[in-house]
Amino acid sequence: MSQRKTQEPVINKITELPVDEAKWVTLKRIDYTDQVGKQRTWEVATRKTRGKAGVDAVAMGNVLLHPSRPASTMLVIQYRPPLDSYTVEWPAGLIDAEETAEQAAVREFKEETGYDCKVLSISPVQAADPGMSDANMQLVMVEVQLKEGDEEPEQRLEDGEHIQRVVVPLSELYDRLVEYSKTERMIVAAKLFHFAAGMRFAQTQKYF
Repeated sequence: MSQRKTQEPVINKITELPVDEAKWVTLKRIDYTDQVGKQRTWEVATRKTRGKAGVDAVAMGNVLLHPSRPASTMLVIQYRPPLDSYTVEWPAGLIDAEETAEQAAVREFKEETGYDCKVLSISPVQAADPGMSDANMQLVMVEVQLKEGDEEPEQRLEDGEHIQRVVVPLSELYDRLVEYSKTERMIVAAKLFHFAAGMRFAQTQKYF
C-alpha cells in the first residue's frame, strides 16, 4: 500500500557512483570495428537484472472497457529521480528472473493499478535507448473489462513506490499528453507519446 504523500520529492545530493557499488546497472566499454574497418569504442550502460527471458522490462499498453463510458486507458504518474520530474507513463516494470514477458505484464499491471487484465498481444523485443544502453523491452497490450458500480481496486505497491492512476479516454489521449507536457516538473514517457502520436497520425493523415 502506498503511503500518503506528505511533501514534494527533493534531490539532496548527486555524486559519482563507483561501478562496483552499483546494484542495478553497470557500465561497459565496447571495442568494435565499424563498417569501414576502423577500430572504435562505445560506452554502454547495462542492467544487472536481466533474467532467462533475455528481456529487461515490459510496458503495458491498456484499454479499459466499461458498459457506459468511452474506451479508455490507464496512465500512471510517478516521480523519477533521474529526471527530477514526474513522468506520465503506461504501467511498466522489470521482468523477474524466471518470468516471461506475459507473466510480468499481468503481475506488474495488478501491482501498479490493482486491476486484473487479459493479454491481447506481445510485441517483438524493442530497444529502449540504443545510443546509451543495451536495455530492451516488450510492449504488452492488455484489456480490462469493467462493470457498472465497480470500485477502484487497491494497488499493491512496493516500499518507495508512489504511483498515481489516471484514466483517460483514448479519444483524448494525445491532447491530454500534450497538456501534461506543458505542466511544470512533468514529462511524458516517449513510448506513450509515440503511441498517442501514431493514433493521431492514423486519424488525420492523408497518405493512405
